Amino acid sequence: MRIISPVLLTLLAAFALAGALVSAGATQDAKHKMTKEDVDRLMAEVSNWGRWGKDDQLGAVNLITEAKRKQAAALVKEGFSVSLARDTEKEKADDNPSPYEHTMTLSGVNNRGQFSLDAFRISFHGYQHTHLDALCHMFWNGKMYNGFSQEEVTQKGAAKLAIQNLKQGIFTRGVLMDIPQLKGVKYLEPGTPIYPEDLEAWEKKAGLKLTAGDAVFIRTGRWARRAEKGPWDVSANSAGLHASCAKWLKARDAALLGSDAASDLLPSGIEGLTHPIHQLTLVALGVNIFDNCDLEALSEAAAKRKRWEFLLTAAPIPLTGGTGSPLNPIASF
Repeated sequence: MRIISPVLLTLLAAFALAGALVSAGATQDAKHKMTKEDVDRLMAEVSNWGRWGKDDQLGAVNLITEAKRKQAAALVKEGFSVSLARDTEKEKADDNPSPYEHTMTLSGVNNRGQFSLDAFRISFHGYQHTHLDALCHMFWNGKMYNGFSQEEVTQKGAAKLAIQNLKQGIFTRGVLMDIPQLKGVKYLEPGTPIYPEDLEAWEKKAGLKLTAGDAVFIRTGRWARRAEKGPWDVSANSAGLHASCAKWLKARDAALLGSDAASDLLPSGIEGLTHPIHQLTLVALGVNIFDNCDLEALSEAAAKRKRWEFLLTAAPIPLTGGTGSPLNPIASF
């Protein structure tokens, strides 16, 4: 009889476990495998077109009712607030090809007057600056949300679905879904998919459920990883929501979606589609998207309180015809 050493047994067990984990991961990926045709079918399945009338330009923001605002206001128990915006970056980096351009037009040097003045220029779409996408930001088969033609967006700006439609601001219940905390890690590695099962697991762990009119923020830990390892090309490789999450967002009737990157899993894993979550959310659901929020301080504040819901306030610049706006979302506990 041959005796196997305890060390060898331990190694064999470790290899078996690793193989099982790889197999489970492969099974999960196969389960969620989608094609462009699947996403096209989802566009119709989750569509909110016509739900609030054929001329509606607000989309899912219609779900933020007076009652919802009152519910959100009641969440403020301490009066403690935390910003969800990333500090502006004025230096180029792998994830910031278009930094803020800040020019002092009048400083305090050799100035006999009483004022300092400056100007700034920003190309805010992309993967660095915190901003809110308007519903006119993306097209699908020549259409935008609610069936408006993409030709409504001209060199003069967007005649439909522009950011000024949100001039009254956003005031609703915000919910943080901290996926790294769910998985027991500091951050998700780039390219990590987030599936509906992960979102449901977080609801169970946090003891809450997303409800109609909520703004949901998905933390991947992007900024924590950047602080530790430096910038990388987030546009090519980013943790984010798998396209299958669109049905979950529809079922929960989310009013707004946000993340610390661009919400989409990059690469998407779906041939022919780069940003299926953007497409399904902006165009089909009529849900505006907060991109590049800094959720690190919010994560710390929420974990300290064991409270993952808060009052969310945000006020985009009402630029006539604008496809979005830089802004500073605030969470209040």
